[in-house]
Amino acid sequence: MNINSSLSVFRGVTRNPVTVTVAYRVVPGREAEFHSWGWGVLRATAQEPGFLGGGVLVDGEAEWHVVYRFTSEGSALAWDNSVERADWQARGETLARETGRRTVRGSKAWFESLTENPSATAAAPRPPPKWKLWFVNMSAVFPPVLIFNLLVLPYLGDFNPLIRTLFLCLAVTAIVTWILMPRLQRFFKKWLYPPLQAIRGRHKRRAAQG
Repeated sequence: MNINSSLSVFRGVTRNPVTVTVAYRVVPGREAEFHSWGWGVLRATAQEPGFLGGGVLVDGEAEWHVVYRFTSEGSALAWDNSVERADWQARGETLARETGRRTVRGSKAWFESLTENPSATAAAPRPPPKWKLWFVNMSAVFPPVLIFNLLVLPYLGDFNPLIRTLFLCLAVTAIVTWILMPRLQRFFKKWLYPPLQAIRGRHKRRAAQG
């Protein structure tokens, strides 16, 4: 992993810096969302006093780590116990489950966390092009709209147009949100996020060679 891609790796030298590594098991198909979430956490962490740096690391198919470093154990605990961190944790509950936490002191541990997984990534993924998002959204919306227009709406001809339209919107958005879109995102994830998939592919090849 390129150490320079970490967020503000050093802002100063302290005697007792603390490095916190939090492990997560990511829900299959939600890797890109978790990656963006992890960097959102780090951007929020960077606003706290004593923050030195951080990164988002990939280790295996679904094992991820969010690593951050503070000048002291007190400043790290202040962030861990903050309301803002609790809010970020709540946002990430649908993306991953926390599986472990490790806190180490000293400078050596920081460099080890950055170099022990050379295939890990610390760069936030770029969002897909808008035309790709349009295609996926269209693929999710068109089938239920077509089915409702052909099979359901003819039986609602006596209803007020406003009621018919509201019923159509409620039904289609529910089907798209909870049924079609999650499946389409998993199906098209390699197409939507090729850089992230390439990184994971390199990791698998290196693991197999090792």
